[in-house]
Amino acid sequence: MKSLFLAWQAPNRAWFPVGRLDADVRNHFYAFRYTKGALDAERAVGFKPLPAFPDFSGQYESSELFPLFGNRVLDPNRQEFLEYLKSLDLDQGHSDPINILSVSGGERQTDSLEVFPKVEKRADGWFCCRFFLHGIRHMRKDAQERAMLLQPGEALGLSLELNNPVTKFAILLTTRDYYFIGWTPRYLISDFLAAIADDSAVQASVVRVNQAHVPLNRRILVELSGKLPAGIEPMSKDWFQPIVGEPKIARH
Repeated sequence: MKSLFLAWQAPNRAWFPVGRLDADVRNHFYAFRYTKGALDAERAVGFKPLPAFPDFSGQYESSELFPLFGNRVLDPNRQEFLEYLKSLDLDQGHSDPINILSVSGGERQTDSLEVFPKVEKRADGWFCCRFFLHGIRHMRKDAQERAMLLQPGEALGLSLELNNPVTKFAILLTTRDYYFIGWTPRYLISDFLAAIADDSAVQASVVRVNQAHVPLNRRILVELSGKLPAGIEPMSKDWFQPIVGEPKIARH
C-alpha cells in the first residue's frame, strides 16, 4: 500500500493538505479520504468538498485510480511517454501512476491542486524523498542560469527562511557557490524543522536536470534525505490525519 496526499492552494496562496489516497496497485484497490486539513481550509478560507468526493466524512473506494488523480498522469500511449518517464528519473518498470504522481506532483493549469507522497521513516530514523525544485521562476536571472548548470550528484545546501511572505518558514536550496535557486515543497517544512532542532543530519543533492523543452516546474529533480528524532514521524501533524467518523462508502 502506498499513500499520496492531495494539497490545495487557496486564492490567498495559503496551502492545505486536504486529502489522502491509499493505493494498492497490484490488487487494484484505491481509497480516498479527506484529511483534517480540509476542515482547517473550510474554516479559514471556505474550502468546499471536491465534486468527485462530495462528503468530507466519506471514504471512497474503487478498483481503478480515480479520474481526479489519473488525469494528472500522461497517457502511456502518447508518443512522448518514455521521454516523460525519463524526465522523472523513472523507467518502465516503475511507471505505474502512483510512482509517477509521487515524483511529478500532478500539477495542472486548470486547478489549484497538487499531489505529493507520504514520506516514510525507516526503522533507523532515516527518510528519503524526491521532488522538483519549486520557485525557480522567482529567482534572479543569474541564479536561474546557475541552476541550469547543475549536475547529477551535485550537493546542495539548505537554508531556513524565517520571513517567507506565504508560509512564514521555508527551506531554500542553494548551490555550493551560494546561489539561491529555489525552495523545497511546503509539505517538508515541519519535518525539516524537527530534524534540525534535533541537530540531525539533512542533506540534498541533484538527481536530474531536464532540458529547456521540459516545463520549468519539472526542470530540476532533487533528493532530500535525513534523520528524524526518535518519536517524530514524518507527516504526523493533525492536518495530515484522515477525518475520523462513520464513513460513507462510495464505490466507483
